[in-house]
Amino acid sequence: MYNPRRNHHGYPQIHMHPPIFHNPFSSSRQYPPVDTTILSQSVKEFQVLMQQGGILLERLSDTAYSEKIMEAAQLNQQAEVDRLVQSIEGLYVTVKTSYTPSGVIFKLQSPAFEQGGNCCTLNITLKWGR
Repeated sequence: MYNPRRNHHGYPQIHMHPPIFHNPFSSSRQYPPVDTTILSQSVKEFQVLMQQGGILLERLSDTAYSEKIMEAAQLNQQAEVDRLVQSIEGLYVTVKTSYTPSGVIFKLQSPAFEQGGNCCTLNITLKWGR
């Protein structure tokens, strides 16, 4: 004898499965040939940013230099913070610096940014307070 399972209201449980639709266009869609030119350019520019980020971090490892940046930031002297960052020998990419009482963010922009391009950005976020 058939005895269907019952739900919490006492009615027979009915199992419904969602309908399956076939998209006739999904497998026949044509994509353009892969071109890695732009990706390769972005990789090269990001490698520059990584190298430039290394220069920035190396300079920040100098305690006396870091104190100057932190003191200027505490006094909300953005122009002085920018001057200190721009004074780093060997650092030539555009660096935008923002900070809070608990940290600092250095946003390094690709060299192509100056010519209107914007392939990539490297954000270095560091904690410097509680």
